Amino acid sequence: MKVLFVVPYPVGKAASQRYRVEQWLPVLQEQSITYKLAPFWDMATWAILYKKGYGLQKLLGLAEGMFRRLLLLSRLATYDYIFIHREATPVGPPWFEWLAAKVFRKKLILDFDDAIWMPNTTDDNSIASNYKWHGKTARICKWSYKVSAGNHFLQQYALNYNTNTVYLPTVLNTTINYSQVKAQQTQKVTIGWIGSHSTLPYLKLIEPVLQQLEQNYSFDFVVVADRKPDINLKSLKFIVWSEATEIESLQLFNIGVMPLPDTEWSKGKCAFKALQYMALGIPAIVSEVGANVIAVPNGIVGYTCKTEQDWYEKLELLLQNAELRTQQGIAGHNHVVQHYSVQAHKATFLSLFT
Repeated sequence: MKVLFVVPYPVGKAASQRYRVEQWLPVLQEQSITYKLAPFWDMATWAILYKKGYGLQKLLGLAEGMFRRLLLLSRLATYDYIFIHREATPVGPPWFEWLAAKVFRKKLILDFDDAIWMPNTTDDNSIASNYKWHGKTARICKWSYKVSAGNHFLQQYALNYNTNTVYLPTVLNTTINYSQVKAQQTQKVTIGWIGSHSTLPYLKLIEPVLQQLEQNYSFDFVVVADRKPDINLKSLKFIVWSEATEIESLQLFNIGVMPLPDTEWSKGKCAFKALQYMALGIPAIVSEVGANVIAVPNGIVGYTCKTEQDWYEKLELLLQNAELRTQQGIAGHNHVVQHYSVQAHKATFLSLFT
């Protein structure tokens, strides 16, 4: 069996692709399934894609990506399955998917972990968003052999168009990368957040809470991201994200946070930050929104919060109590092993190719 993975990003550069595609590749190798990854963006364009300016270089990178997709059509005949992570092209209609499914008669597998059918305009994508075809997600679902959805909200959307839709959460390898549990008896407590430029604005939701906590407690607030956050905190420490140091950076945390606005877009989020925290024995304090409610059993592995008062009280509680952090950390790790690990969902992933 041969599988072609049609992916947006260069290998190893984006969390969504690393955890929903790349970490499954050894599982395919175990089954003697061969594969190839075909990224849309090349490394040079990826390096500038979310930086201001570079308009001409970005347009050139887009054109080259489209040309690579055209060339890819000539090789589709050699593959049994075409696995598309999110979309084949970042702008325009789903021409590649239509040709693959309707002309080349290939079995498409669509995988997504965001509410990509909804507009989500930010400063970084305001121009490109004018050329996105958000309605194409429904069409690609219809044309697909199977659909893999990262949470139940996404699954319910896809089921409207394709009954062969499975729930496949974003999982972690708890026997290799996420096997260690945080030792909570530290001299200073660190509250932490990990993410990218696209979700950095959500930290504004808890900025007043952290400022209030700073007046009463000594702690570090560590942000691991590709861009420094625009928040005013004395406790702030910024670490530039890299794949090589991701686990090491996370292990600095005693408490992990995941604030989210209560919006339809947020319901498409798959609680991945919280899962990363919990897998490493770090209690997660999250907004009571979408998949967070299921992923973070309240009071057992961390807390779900509705109000600023909730956030303050739960952060204060864990700041003061190392024993509780240890208890919830162990429970969180076990929860991820049982419900959100590679091993727990290996059979579901492999069922996509049957």
